[in-house]
Amino acid sequence: MKISNAKRLSGTVAIPGDKSISHRAVMFGAISKGTTEITNFLEGADCLSTISCFEKMGIEIKRRAGRVTVFGKGLHGLRAPLDTLDVGNSGTTTRLICGILSGQKFTTRLNGDESIQKRPMKRIITPLQMMNADIRSDRGNGCAPLTIHGTALKSIRYQSPVASAQVKSCILLAGLYADGITSVSEPAVSRNHTELMLSAFGANIQTTNATVSIEPNPVLSGQKLAVPGDISSAAYFIAAGLLVPNSEILIKNVGINPTRDGIIRIALQMGGDIEKQNERTVSGEPVCDLVVRSSSLHGTVIDGAVIPTLIDEIPAIAVMAAFADGTTVIKDAAELKVKESNRIDTVVSNLSAMGCDITPTEDGMIIRGGKMLHGAEIDSYLDHRIAMSFAVAALAAEGETTIKNGECVNISYPDFYHDLNALAN
Repeated sequence: MKISNAKRLSGTVAIPGDKSISHRAVMFGAISKGTTEITNFLEGADCLSTISCFEKMGIEIKRRAGRVTVFGKGLHGLRAPLDTLDVGNSGTTTRLICGILSGQKFTTRLNGDESIQKRPMKRIITPLQMMNADIRSDRGNGCAPLTIHGTALKSIRYQSPVASAQVKSCILLAGLYADGITSVSEPAVSRNHTELMLSAFGANIQTTNATVSIEPNPVLSGQKLAVPGDISSAAYFIAAGLLVPNSEILIKNVGINPTRDGIIRIALQMGGDIEKQNERTVSGEPVCDLVVRSSSLHGTVIDGAVIPTLIDEIPAIAVMAAFADGTTVIKDAAELKVKESNRIDTVVSNLSAMGCDITPTEDGMIIRGGKMLHGAEIDSYLDHRIAMSFAVAALAAEGETTIKNGECVNISYPDFYHDLNALAN
């Protein structure tokens, strides 16, 4: 994929549905009674992996033009798959489905691609085993492939060492099958789509500060859900609109859940011109349209409680920081090391190749911005967020940039390059 400097970006973009919410809508619909209708579903590779897994367990799912219908069979309606469930590249599928499978009456094996086989699953294996789950890493390395022998689960009160919505959600889903109230406490509040959506389906969930509790054996009922646009996908257009001169972009239908909107807060903190319009609530989630205009950005410090609200957007924020005046410090973000790539290493390597003065740290990076970047050969490391972030960097840099394996954007945003090009023409 080759991308050159852009003189101006203008127009409107409607980003695809939220990946986190699309995953959950299928999963919760499958274990509910009745029909769940999902509109604006993200038809990226990760979410299709979730659909495939539940189809292999006997759930009928119909797809047509962004609309997905799930014919749920209740908490205990899944059946044993005939072969290994393929989670592809999806960490969300892997971690969340383990909570559901731990409470079933059959055995399941999960596996995925080379990247998934390196991502840490001990963070869910440990609390699930505390709940009496029979789950193991087949190679004994705390990663996939995983084998789960369904069993009777016990409730726990778990203090999570990381603020992770995937860990929290896995435990809460296992809690649906436990013998009492299960609770999870986090060091900071992670995204809360599971709590909001499970409550809408009929689960009894209580939230106090950074602790969430769930009662077992609810009767979940199918719902009609409209998925808001993914703020993680909007991040690239936010960054592009701020960085490319003389630009104004209208980004439609963006989910602005306060556990996810950190990039907007940081962009404003850096001096970005961003305006919210048409604020509303869609299927329990706050949504708005965003107007983004070219801005002179300045460096800032990004750390602490804001990190879980923007962890997936840090590559795009790092690109913004590279063009901003002054120094930006990103810390408390060691979680970047265990994403689809080690995003500390991949961001630092690629920004350095473009001429940025950037230093990695144990839990983040230091970016000394304000220097004009130049085109370079960028390695995506098959990480969709790296590919999209550096497509934005290419628009603001001098010359031409080549992104190796740029098609990995299909994981979350198959039409990304088309939508980006449309704004430049």
